[in-house]
Amino acid sequence: MEDALAERLTVWRRHLHAHPGLTLQEGETAAFVAARLREMGVEVTEGVGGHGVVGTIRRGGAGGNRSVGLRGDMDALPIQELNEALPHRSTIPGVMHACGHDGHTTALLGAAALLMQDPDWSGTVQLVFQPAEEGGGGARAMIADGLFRRFPMERIFGWHNWPGLAAGTVAVHDRAVMAAGARFEITFEGHAGHAALPHLTRDPMLGAGHCIVALQSIVARNVDPMQAGVVSVTIAEAGEAQNQIADRAVLKGTARWLSDATGAAIEAGLRRVAAGIAATFGLTAAVEFRVGVPVTANHPGERDMAAAAAASVTAVRRDLLPAMTGEDFSWFLHEVPGAFVWIGNGPADRNGEGGCELHNPRYDFNDAILPAASGFLAAVAKRALATG
Repeated sequence: MEDALAERLTVWRRHLHAHPGLTLQEGETAAFVAARLREMGVEVTEGVGGHGVVGTIRRGGAGGNRSVGLRGDMDALPIQELNEALPHRSTIPGVMHACGHDGHTTALLGAAALLMQDPDWSGTVQLVFQPAEEGGGGARAMIADGLFRRFPMERIFGWHNWPGLAAGTVAVHDRAVMAAGARFEITFEGHAGHAALPHLTRDPMLGAGHCIVALQSIVARNVDPMQAGVVSVTIAEAGEAQNQIADRAVLKGTARWLSDATGAAIEAGLRRVAAGIAATFGLTAAVEFRVGVPVTANHPGERDMAAAAAASVTAVRRDLLPAMTGEDFSWFLHEVPGAFVWIGNGPADRNGEGGCELHNPRYDFNDAILPAASGFLAAVAKRALATG
């Protein structure tokens, strides 16, 4: 990549970091993306599945009937940035790009620039700028809005920056890259009364306390120990007065898994534990279990394309284990074949405070990896278009 383009990408990335758009509120980011694409001469469609933007580059030739998709996510997180010394820190209180989507968006713009400058390919590249990745259902919204019908693509590729992996190195997993995720809510209903007369009540907080502990047995005793699973209770809500036993207690949390069998075991175990504890303490229990994303799993052919394309640009690793984080890109992989890779963001503790970890209030995307990220996206698109 030429220095001038790398410098321009850095300016764009820092602009996006300073002006983040929260999930489902990415309108300013989408407008910025559309403007940059039009400046390059790329055909632009806005408002796909919300604030989604699709840029289309067509080029005739021997492979003119081939098509491929490249995806970058655009939304930020409801986190107050603590990078006071950064000149490009967030200007929006309580919102920041703590996951690097500003870098993902910019890298896809960089790939567009590289492809527009490169005469050595033919076919159609669909540049998918996705909103609402952070739990907002952006991928499904774009699919429901006809993404793959309106913008045909035979394959799709995406990536995520990865703190702790050497800067610019591409990690390619054989199959599972990131976990399926669900959010659950367990509501215990009892009978309220005076805290000094507990025998006249049915205490939902007692049931909730036992449930928090018992839920840990699901992974420990119901999931194959060679498989990965997580059940975490993250919110507990109950009570209004210190001298009252409440009539209701609610537990909320998340579950993650890497195989469908493990996911089924976790859901079944969660419902069984809640029902059993309710029966034990004379309560009623209601369980909601909402799957947010399926497992992000690479397709074999596209995985190998991604590895070969990465090797033509930068260093490649094939030995990393999957992560239990979730990724909305998984829904795209349910529609068309594709692959999802990690690109190293460099040390996770560059500033000595752990501030380059994902979702940390001191996180900042490493601009030095933009040439590798854009180069990978352009290379994998060209390889896919040249492959039967």
